[in-house]
Amino acid sequence: MKTKFQEITGKAQDVILRYPMVLVMALLSSIGAILVVNNRYDKEFFFTHSKFIACCCLGISLMFAVKILSQRIGKRLLLEGLGTVFLVGFFFILPEREKDFNEVHGFIIAITFLLSHLLVSFAAFLEKNKELNFWQYNKNLFVNIFLTAVFTGVLTGGVELAILAVDKLFDFNFNDNLYIDTFYTLAIFGSCFIFLLFNETGLDYLEKDGTYPVILKFFTQFVLIPLLFIYLIILYIYSFKIVINWELPRGWVSYLVLAYSIVGILALLLVYPLKEEKAKSWVKVFSKLFYYTIIPLIVLLFTAIFTRILEYGYTEPRYFVLLLALWLLSVVVYFVLNKKASIKFIPISLFVFGVFSLIFPYLNAFSVAKRSQQNQLMTLLSQNKLLVNNKIDFQKKISDKLVDEIADKFGFLAERKQKDFLLTLLDPKTKELLVRDFDSPTSWGINNSIRNAFTHVDKISDVSKLERLVLESETKIILIHGYQYLINFNSFNQESRTINGDTFQIDNQTEVNNARSIKVSLNSKEAVDFSSAMNKLFEDNSRKTETVRVKEIAMESDLGKYHIKIIFPSITREKASYNKQYNIYYEDAVMLIREK
Repeated sequence: MKTKFQEITGKAQDVILRYPMVLVMALLSSIGAILVVNNRYDKEFFFTHSKFIACCCLGISLMFAVKILSQRIGKRLLLEGLGTVFLVGFFFILPEREKDFNEVHGFIIAITFLLSHLLVSFAAFLEKNKELNFWQYNKNLFVNIFLTAVFTGVLTGGVELAILAVDKLFDFNFNDNLYIDTFYTLAIFGSCFIFLLFNETGLDYLEKDGTYPVILKFFTQFVLIPLLFIYLIILYIYSFKIVINWELPRGWVSYLVLAYSIVGILALLLVYPLKEEKAKSWVKVFSKLFYYTIIPLIVLLFTAIFTRILEYGYTEPRYFVLLLALWLLSVVVYFVLNKKASIKFIPISLFVFGVFSLIFPYLNAFSVAKRSQQNQLMTLLSQNKLLVNNKIDFQKKISDKLVDEIADKFGFLAERKQKDFLLTLLDPKTKELLVRDFDSPTSWGINNSIRNAFTHVDKISDVSKLERLVLESETKIILIHGYQYLINFNSFNQESRTINGDTFQIDNQTEVNNARSIKVSLNSKEAVDFSSAMNKLFEDNSRKTETVRVKEIAMESDLGKYHIKIIFPSITREKASYNKQYNIYYEDAVMLIREK
């Protein structure tokens, strides 16, 4: 027992000494996640620490790649220093304030995470040869990730149940945060530590020859490849249908083609060592035929992609789909024409395409999307003769569908900080109304304001299934002077609070004239129904659509010996076309209470 304990502690100590930077990043990620959960209502704190967590999680894979590379070429301190500088720089590339964060930054984070994991797969194998070592290394990483997931799941579940058992059996009354803190500690730091334990000495251990796992061969031969064959048949039948009917392919078919191709490439990588074995003829046949089966599908893929791009222009998702299609084409050409093709080409080429999409001047995803949508907007306005002296004529009669297209493009470009370009299209009066919408954290404000700016809109298209109106309060600070108590509530949960022996029940499920309202009762005896006040809020703005700003959204009344006031930061009413039922939603509402 003593010997076994010493062996375990020895391995743990070896992991700490061998991978210090990886463990530091994992530890900081766990601490950051715990702090974020415990301070989730502080928006500024939440956003800043979420950025910190993203950078530390990125650092886990990056520092592991650096460590593996240093085991091949040395220069550990230099590489770790460069990795640290990159992470610090990445933190400051992201915006300081939550309202400046948009989906562009989400794409940057996602692609950078993908690149860091790709770097792990090939960083130590850039020189020629070592083909089988490269495969063994990635196979062992793949197996270790799977084992880590199993071990971490069992460990986390077991520890959580142990804490629960102690809590309930011995009446310790642990704080609920203990369970959350334990989860993040084990799920992030614990899983990282377990993964490093499986990797033992690192590169030397991971790239050494080993027997081909039977379970991997079974999974590939009897699960993965048959599924690929089924998908192939479906896609080919759909392709024949397109040719026979002479119709353009549906947009989502591109995702199916990419999924089939990527999973097929993964299957080829999994069976790579078997293709030279005479007994494994099925592997050899699959390896030779797979890339040829993709060629007709690539034609279908590019047709589907350019159908969308030519009609609606580039956006970041369409750019990335096109880039994946180009990468897939390069992989097919490489393996079909090159008899000595290396499987290292797959992750390295994908890494190069990913870096290109993020940083290449003028042709990166974000530059292309902005230019494309600017051109699309100008074409839309010119074709429909909506420009008068290079300003949009909001008095002209147009269809609601066209209004939606213009508003969507304004919203897209506003989120990408194209304020100056958009303001040049507006007359002074409209510019004054819309200028504050550009400071909104989302595109909803500018999108809805553009819709409301058009005064003559024909509803010739049934594009909306809902009548939707959002009232947004301009008052961001609640004055509580003169009130003694405050209760937070929302439209999703009913609240009951006791104050000085009196119980206040907030019922948000009351229905009056096919609309939900709010009813507040005191001790289940006296009650105030705010349905009329709620209806008046929306009736005063009934001729408007989407988002409308009002000075304050509040209603108040006496209730027994108390006076109550309800304040909303925003409130939404939707009317479904299928049942004419109004649904009302709100969050972070406040009820102020004082004794009369």
